[in-house]
Amino acid sequence: MGTLHLVRHGQASFGADDYDRLSDLGWRQCQTLGTWLRDSGVVYQGVLRGRLRRQRESLEAIAAALPGLPAAQEWPALDEYDSAALLRSASHLEPQALPPPQTAEGRRAHFRLLRRALLEWMAGRIQPEGLPAWAEWVSGIDAVLDHVCRHFDGPVLLVSSGGPISTAVAQVLAAPPATVVELNLRLRNSALSELQFTPARHALLSFNTLPHLQQPERQAWITYA
Repeated sequence: MGTLHLVRHGQASFGADDYDRLSDLGWRQCQTLGTWLRDSGVVYQGVLRGRLRRQRESLEAIAAALPGLPAAQEWPALDEYDSAALLRSASHLEPQALPPPQTAEGRRAHFRLLRRALLEWMAGRIQPEGLPAWAEWVSGIDAVLDHVCRHFDGPVLLVSSGGPISTAVAQVLAAPPATVVELNLRLRNSALSELQFTPARHALLSFNTLPHLQQPERQAWITYA
């Protein structure tokens, strides 16, 4: 029986011109996770990640403390959904322009509309430009899980984003799409979730844990975007 470690990327640059890069804190979060994994003695048989810069940089930060990691396999299905495309497709649901995302009010409005947009996409009522239909998105995640079952029997590391990870967990639990949204919006940066797998199936062991940030002096490192 193997274990699949699903890691969400570290804090990215929310509100900046280029969100798709780690902040300084994001690098520290993932470096600290890499140290925790090293100290736990895990030796990975395989590594999978998406193609986005923040996912790649998160793996680089983890790998700095884990020499000898296998070369990462890139999976397009592990890229995050395009939140800007989702928000544009759902703009008719918000009668007023969103406040700047750098403000607390703006962040709340952003995620409020994103939640509605995700549900509309999942229900097939909107089709954001550049995104697949929801059923196709889910099929991509299922293909990743099936690949892990068929090709590994030991620990596997997967570095991705909130959308793919929450979809994978919901698929394992046979949960409805609305559950994906709730899981997604609660995933913390650099959080570790665990699935146990056999050649036939996956089972959930843990979700959204931060074993590397438990010290009181690291509580301020806990972020969501």
